[in-house]
Amino acid sequence: MFQYNCLNPISNIGLVRFTDNYQKTDDINAADGVLVRSASMHDMELPKNLLAVARAGAGVNNIPLEKCAEQGIVVFNTPGANANGVKELVIAGMLLAARDVVGGIKWVEDNKEDEAISKTAEKAKSKFAGTEIAGKKLGIIGLGAIGVKVANAARHLGMEVYGYDPYVSVDAAWSLSRDVKHVLNVEEIYENCDYITIHVPLLDSTKGMINADAISKMKPGVIILNFARDLLANEKDVLAGLESGKIRKYVSDFANPTTAGHPGCIVMPHLGASTEESEDNCAVMAVDELKNYLENGNIKNSVNYPNCDMGVCQTAGRVAIHHKNIANMITQFTGVFGEAGINISDMTNKSRGEYGYTVMDIETPATDAILEQLAAIEGVFRARKVK
Repeated sequence: MFQYNCLNPISNIGLVRFTDNYQKTDDINAADGVLVRSASMHDMELPKNLLAVARAGAGVNNIPLEKCAEQGIVVFNTPGANANGVKELVIAGMLLAARDVVGGIKWVEDNKEDEAISKTAEKAKSKFAGTEIAGKKLGIIGLGAIGVKVANAARHLGMEVYGYDPYVSVDAAWSLSRDVKHVLNVEEIYENCDYITIHVPLLDSTKGMINADAISKMKPGVIILNFARDLLANEKDVLAGLESGKIRKYVSDFANPTTAGHPGCIVMPHLGASTEESEDNCAVMAVDELKNYLENGNIKNSVNYPNCDMGVCQTAGRVAIHHKNIANMITQFTGVFGEAGINISDMTNKSRGEYGYTVMDIETPATDAILEQLAAIEGVFRARKVK
């Protein structure tokens, strides 16, 4: 019997996928797995028996990844599950920036007592005139699940699309419209595009990438959209660009004191994945990832350990070992089983940066003594009996 804890409300569409072999608990200290959305885990004392954390969403800034890795806790996210919801809001953001729909609606609300509003509106509407997006150039920085969907939708809307991603995956490349111009230098996007939208993770290398230097290379009147992370843009530089007229509009999904209410900023309260469908999709993917790991030791969409798929165990036992990615680990693992007279019928070893993950299918179930021996090897974070 496995126990799971929800740090945030998780869609029941996902939770019903748990079988009778799972029990929900309100006590995180009793949980084998945790499901989380936005709750911060950085200051939490992680229980020793916790095996995995599944984030129902893409961003994992609220989870201490290295701390989890060093305790043998796998952290999952759900890439692509909310991609369509974010894509639709990005398209909406472009339309709101192109046409002063917000200003027009506010004018109507402010003049709702005017009995002749229909006539007055005809005279006032010129203040809210805008431009069409068809025929304009859209630059997309980051061609992951969301970036690809935005690119394809923009092509259908008649836009000329430039895409930049030096690490674009094979799956993304196959899904991308052949009409998208894949550029090799982000400066081509800065120099050519009327609209620029960012879809990259927040890393040391991407933090503040939209800064004064980048803005100086952009076309006058550029519209910048940020539905990824607010810290990807140096927003003080963005405001300076708005005030100088270099930037026409800045559309952000991250409300903060810097941009909220500032002229030229269209700021939303983090609505990108706030759709029933996105929340359902994220919950389903997170639960499936958690179940596959707890039951089979398989890892898919982890952000701190390598992916690993050994399928369903067909032998008497399976052991999973989390360890440092250093030399001589496999030799020590096989030595433990050899001394115990246990034959290893299949195994795999994967690594990701400083961390390694080894799964061994064995012909005799592992004893507690064997697990203790494995865990005692220097560099091992956790040894777990999967079956």
